[in-house]
Amino acid sequence: MADISIIHEHKLTPKKAREAAQKVADSISEEYGLACEWEGDTLHFERSGVQGQLTLEKKKAEMFIRLGFLMSAMAPMIQSKVEENMKKVFGSA
Repeated sequence: MADISIIHEHKLTPKKAREAAQKVADSISEEYGLACEWEGDTLHFERSGVQGQLTLEKKKAEMFIRLGFLMSAMAPMIQSKVEENMKKVFGSA
């Protein structure tokens, strides 16, 4: 198993942050076949071998991903892609 934790600070309004989070969700959902669902300000996602959440706070977005054994070999690549995508949609702090 491998865990990925990413914290990205931003300057977005809550509405814009949620829109940005949805873009991240759409991207990872499409690329990795994840099912996504909002619960308050937390977006939960999962599929076989992957589960995680993206939590929105006032000035930061926190992504946590837990990879199963088979997916853990891809952890560095997944982390890099998610970080890049978060920078693109949330912008710089």
